[in-house]
Amino acid sequence: MINQDSIVALATPSGAGAIAIIRISGSEAIQIGNSVFKSIKNKDLTKQKTHTLHLGHIVDNEKALDEVLVSLFKGPNSYTGEDTIEISCHGSTYIQQQIIQLLLRNGCRMADAGEFTLRAFLNGKLDLSQAEAVADLINSDNEASHQIAMQQMRGGFSNEIAKLREELLNFASLIELELDFAEEDVEFADRIQFHELVNRIEFVLKRLIDSFAVGNVIKNGIPVAIVGEPNVGKSTLLNALLNEERAIVSDIAGTTRDTIEDELVIGGIGFRFIDTAGIRETKDVVESIGIQKTFEKIDQAQMVLYLVDGCQLSVDGKLDNLLLEINKTQNQYPQKALVVIINKKDMISDETLSLIQNKLVAYQDELSTVNRKLSTIYISAKEKQGVEELKNQLLSFVNTGALRNNETIVTNTRHYDSLLKALDEIQKVKHGLETNLSSDLLALDIKEALYQFGLITGQVSNDELLGNIFANFCIGK
Repeated sequence: MINQDSIVALATPSGAGAIAIIRISGSEAIQIGNSVFKSIKNKDLTKQKTHTLHLGHIVDNEKALDEVLVSLFKGPNSYTGEDTIEISCHGSTYIQQQIIQLLLRNGCRMADAGEFTLRAFLNGKLDLSQAEAVADLINSDNEASHQIAMQQMRGGFSNEIAKLREELLNFASLIELELDFAEEDVEFADRIQFHELVNRIEFVLKRLIDSFAVGNVIKNGIPVAIVGEPNVGKSTLLNALLNEERAIVSDIAGTTRDTIEDELVIGGIGFRFIDTAGIRETKDVVESIGIQKTFEKIDQAQMVLYLVDGCQLSVDGKLDNLLLEINKTQNQYPQKALVVIINKKDMISDETLSLIQNKLVAYQDELSTVNRKLSTIYISAKEKQGVEELKNQLLSFVNTGALRNNETIVTNTRHYDSLLKALDEIQKVKHGLETNLSSDLLALDIKEALYQFGLITGQVSNDELLGNIFANFCIGK
């Protein structure tokens, strides 16, 4: 798949700016760059050392288009592994277009999405998981996703997989050797050591698979649904969390008829808050659709903020009904983190507040007998009281221990799928060892596990797989 033709693309975001960088890579990149570049010291780019900078002008038939700085990188010591030059020009969109068009007329073609990184992979500068981490790094919008992408780009994940694959491959070779001496009934692969290796691989695979639950939500933002009856302050809470008037607030019940979403970074973790329509019985068709969407968003959310108007809890039966609703929600969504938020605490009488607290404490004691826990926070969304406590509570739900310890965290769905399949094959190998399965059948399961490992790092790849991966890259990277 390696093309020797020279490709060009804008490496900086499109639009006007202080500077723009135009990147060229390929076998003729330096010659093409030299043909349109006039150095202020009459330097010939083809005779210059790698990793050097050169000041001059881009010229088109003696017409100077711009004064530029050219960065020169000779293969294999470049990002793509090929000869590469980067032209830093002024950020006018007109100048960018003129230079790119000039380069196209002189032998370049426009780069496809992710083609520079694809060439880096094909030339052995990156493995496939590292290449995918480049796209994740570009798209990272908070500290946690940035940290995970950097860890993977440095090869933490691929090194772990490559080590397991190498050890498994060594045993696979011994198993294959046994097949060559099948008539002599000899064993070259120590079954005890092999069993220990399989157990270790199984343990690592399970850890990596489990990490996806954290990694996926960190990468995409943790969805948090704000739910409750109409007019309890859900939109006010969203505005308080975001510190802006994002949602319409009104005393009229049922103001929010559709879901409103916005993101906020708390402690380096991205949270995606979803303000939903108030849950109640209604004959309004539009409001009913909004309530249906509320339940859909609860299904999709990782966390649920159940908001209650604390002033209403003094009404007979309201507090007991709340406990019933909380229990119903916990039973319906046992895997979701639930925070009960008592709103308008600045307007609740001391007597009512004491009653609420006592009831909730008693309910929490009941939950402890079945190993369940209820988080309760008292706030005033309008006065922004208790909002920071709520943010800290949300952050406490996220397992950031792996991040702090710089452990490998899987964020890529493709990697997750291959890890699941590899685990299935490893467990087949384990079962085969325990049941004295013949070497030829063991070899088949080992080969499939090795294949899944290879898909992750790119040791096994095809044009369709690479096309799907790099199509998601931006042009110029």
